[in-house]
Amino acid sequence: SETDRRATSAKIATAAIAPLAVASILEPSADGLGTHRQLGLPACSWVAGLGLPCPSCGMTTAFSFAARGDLGAAFATQPAGAVLAMLAAIVAVVAAWTAATGSRIWELLWSAMDRRAWWCLIGVVALAWVYKIASFRLAESAAAGIGS
Repeated sequence: SETDRRATSAKIATAAIAPLAVASILEPSADGLGTHRQLGLPACSWVAGLGLPCPSCGMTTAFSFAARGDLGAAFATQPAGAVLAMLAAIVAVVAAWTAATGSRIWELLWSAMDRRAWWCLIGVVALAWVYKIASFRLAESAAAGIGS
């Protein structure tokens, strides 16, 4: 029913805006990772144990930059995090619109998320991880050069 669609859309809008709202109160880490520590979470065990960033390293920092409107810094920090932050904002707006108006636009957008779209999103995350590893290694090399 329309009432159910509106209620579901309101829940989706709330779930989509929540990470952006939390990210907006965090101070983005200058290192490009570690912003999540402000939430009381531990340091990334991949970085500590393997010396490599995990696939989600930098996502909280990217969300924090994106929530402030600094998309350039968000993309430079973690491209997949920037894309996911923008998707969260789009989902929040569309779902809020659907909740407020009863529009069926949400159904149209969701139907566009076919298998190919999901694989593209997975590809973005994988490429962003490769980028994060490369930028992490570059920063390590630069730091080692400065310290010697």
